[in-house]
Amino acid sequence: MTATGASENVAARGRPGGGPWWWARRRSAVLDVLLAVASAAECMTEGAPFAHTVGVPEALGVLLGLVAGPVLLVRRKWPVVVVLVSIAVMPAEMGGLLSVVGLYTLAASDVPRRITGLLAGMTVTGTLVTTFLSLRQDVAAQHDFNPPVWVVPAMALAVAVVLTAPPVLWGLYIGARRRLVESLRERADGLERELSLLADRAEERAEWARNEERTRIAREMHDVVAHRVSLMVVHSAALQAVALKDPQKAAKNAALVGDMGRQALTELREMLGVLRTAEGPAVRGAAGSDEPERLVAVASQAVRPAPEDGPADGAGAAAPGEPDGDGPCLAELGDLVGQSRAAGMAVELSVEGAAGAAEHGAVAAGGGGGRRYAARVEQTVYRVVQEALTNVHKHAPGARARVRLAHRAGEVAVQVENGPSERGAADAGLPSGGNGLVGMRERVTALGGVFVSGPTDAGGFRVSAVVPVAGAGAGAAAG
Repeated sequence: MTATGASENVAARGRPGGGPWWWARRRSAVLDVLLAVASAAECMTEGAPFAHTVGVPEALGVLLGLVAGPVLLVRRKWPVVVVLVSIAVMPAEMGGLLSVVGLYTLAASDVPRRITGLLAGMTVTGTLVTTFLSLRQDVAAQHDFNPPVWVVPAMALAVAVVLTAPPVLWGLYIGARRRLVESLRERADGLERELSLLADRAEERAEWARNEERTRIAREMHDVVAHRVSLMVVHSAALQAVALKDPQKAAKNAALVGDMGRQALTELREMLGVLRTAEGPAVRGAAGSDEPERLVAVASQAVRPAPEDGPADGAGAAAPGEPDGDGPCLAELGDLVGQSRAAGMAVELSVEGAAGAAEHGAVAAGGGGGRRYAARVEQTVYRVVQEALTNVHKHAPGARARVRLAHRAGEVAVQVENGPSERGAADAGLPSGGNGLVGMRERVTALGGVFVSGPTDAGGFRVSAVVPVAGAGAGAAAG
């Protein structure tokens, strides 16, 4: 049972302390020792008259004071004992300091209030009775002093209240203040721990966001660069093969290679500019903290298929400041397939669905028809087809490929399947980092779709993806 509120808790919390025994601080121990010495001196001084009054040797009175006074040493450990001792020595008219300090310590401690009230009531009663008897004897000894009957009880009650109420009330105030301070300190420590946890979680979220942005940037750069460079390599190989036999076709292939090379350089320059500077060359005014998002926007716009015989001025690359909603869409699949056909691949494109005929007409015309679905849905399907055709160029030169697009209720399905490589077809010698299929799977699953890839029984390879369109608009807007 503690005596003075939070003193033990203060030492337990690591503040300056280290006092002996039950004291939390050395200064508390010194204070209690001084109070005990003063109380012992008082009780010994008052014990001698008490011994003369009751007719016992003076040494017994002094010994009683020497035993009762030092009880204040244990006031912080056992405050109830101190108050009981002070009540016990009241008939000897000693222990005034013992009673006052004991009541204060009891009221300031964590002792239940009912026990504090009971002991305070016993102290008031004992003081009242002792004072009343002492005053009555004094009044009776003075024959010329005859006060009213109520004077002695009133004086005894006043003395009892004055000696009891102030230490009890002051102790209750000090105890309440200590408990309030301790509760505020604990609350502050709890808030500090909570803030520390929130900071750790914020750091974890920031690290997760950085990793996600790195993955997105790597995926976008792979999609932007790999397709064009692969077509450049394929056209270069065709150029070498027909340079002497068909100069006109060789010149056409050379123009395509130059066009694609310039577009690839433009796209790389735009993305590297965003990475290196706080303000990209075409996104000035944007905050530096938005660089990852701007880079993804640039990468999303970078692959804009140019017409097969279009001008070699990089017009196929979109401006880097364009919003993500202006990226590649399903209406541009025809141009994408046309680029692979120009590289010598036999590609068949088919579109199924309720509006399949109209859609197919737009695709075949190579026009930029309006979007039918959310931008992220159409871009994901476009990227899947783009990467699948790039893989055919890399790993199955001379193989026939078929691209199927199906518009279904609530979803879009796409499948790219190629047969085995033709015998005698020259390998394009394109390196593979193994990131193409991983990027396609990440794109599709991010929208809640299903992605499947694997070899076919005929020796070819098949890539299939189903992307839901329900709720994708909200997701695209949030992105």
